[in-house]
Amino acid sequence: MKETENRTFPFPSLKMPRMAFLEVPLREISVALMRENPSVLPTLRMSTCPPLAVDRLIGLAGVSNNLVKVMEKEKKLPLQMPDNELVRDLKKSGEIIKQMADPDIFIWLERDDNPREEEVYRAATIVADRLCGAKANPIIRNAQEERQLAKISDWLTESGYLKLPLGEGTKYDNMRPGTFSFRVNVPVSQEGTERLVNIPVDVVIMPRNATAGELPLLVEAKSAGDFTNVNKRRKEEATKMSQLRGTYGGDIQFILFLCGYFDTGYLGYEAAEGIDWVWEHRIDDLREFGL
Repeated sequence: MKETENRTFPFPSLKMPRMAFLEVPLREISVALMRENPSVLPTLRMSTCPPLAVDRLIGLAGVSNNLVKVMEKEKKLPLQMPDNELVRDLKKSGEIIKQMADPDIFIWLERDDNPREEEVYRAATIVADRLCGAKANPIIRNAQEERQLAKISDWLTESGYLKLPLGEGTKYDNMRPGTFSFRVNVPVSQEGTERLVNIPVDVVIMPRNATAGELPLLVEAKSAGDFTNVNKRRKEEATKMSQLRGTYGGDIQFILFLCGYFDTGYLGYEAAEGIDWVWEHRIDDLREFGL
């Protein structure tokens, strides 16, 4: 087999010769293919336009949550799932992926012939890049958040604030003035119900000059390596602000601590929702919020 044949196979996790893939070059995603190679599912998700998140695939295909997550995490099929249900859900998943296959990547889908070597290599490169990004982005985002929290902690400590240890029952409404804590649950009421649910807040700070009954400052750490996804995430903060304001009134202070690529569209949306922000490189602006 030529070297190009090895490197152009777009789904190396299948461990199959390249020609076996070219017999059905994404025109059909068979039940047999996924039964024999459950680990291929993440790669197939990255082959669509737009790439499918796990929950999105489950919802669009109407398939078992357990099936998809076992294939994703354990690279196998659920042992206890009845065969007729397994076949049905694999078929439905394959149909959704086939329908949403990215025509700009798999340019041969509108033709009757098999793809050329360079076309498969190009598709393989793009899908592999998407898959690497999907794996790496959460790791990078979590590391960025830890770095941001460390910077806030250092700034508050240098300003005379005391960090409350995690796991000691710290609650947002019983913090002493001049203290702060990370990842505190704040209860909010669900719209139209009397039920309370907890929303996690990255940083909760009780100003030194706070008076009895005053609510702490709530801070959400956000970072972005490009402009692509920030506008998809802006509704998360707006929803939190709406829930907080609906529960605690208009005096609640909820701000963003930003690092990276947040454009005017994102910032304008948050401002319209009454959310202010502090840039990481201007951390001293936290003093404007009474700290």
